[in-house]
Amino acid sequence: MSKSAADVRRRLEKLRSLQWLLDNAYPVPGTNIRFGWDALVGLIPGAGDIVTALFAGAIVMQAHHMRVPRVIQLRMVANVLIDLVIGIVPLFGDVADVFWKANSKNFALLERHAAEPVAPSAADWLFVSGVLALVVFVAIVPLAMVYWIVHTMIAAGLLK
Repeated sequence: MSKSAADVRRRLEKLRSLQWLLDNAYPVPGTNIRFGWDALVGLIPGAGDIVTALFAGAIVMQAHHMRVPRVIQLRMVANVLIDLVIGIVPLFGDVADVFWKANSKNFALLERHAAEPVAPSAADWLFVSGVLALVVFVAIVPLAMVYWIVHTMIAAGLLK
């Protein structure tokens, strides 16, 4: 095994441990459901989800250092952002952390693309495109609403 392959394997093993702690460390008795520190720390209002997003960033940073294709890196960032945004919602976000498992998703992407680069799939591009379209939509809708309100007020003679 070359030094490079050994280095990749060593990095992946460390990240596998982090991913396990964040997403799967504890079982829910009597079920196949597992959760980790992401769900537990997420119970702390505000700061909890930000702290776990920073830990999730370690997997994304390794993807960058391992030269994983950029669209895969964007997909990983989107997974973390979805986890962060949903996690902000009290109680619902904590339950969602148990099932979304952004760290597990990101580690699987990293594992698939780190050792031997695999071309991004159509699903990778579709996911990233969908998230970007959603971000653009969320940005445009409030602007369109403001434009409509101002235009309506001008037409009604309330603004000049």
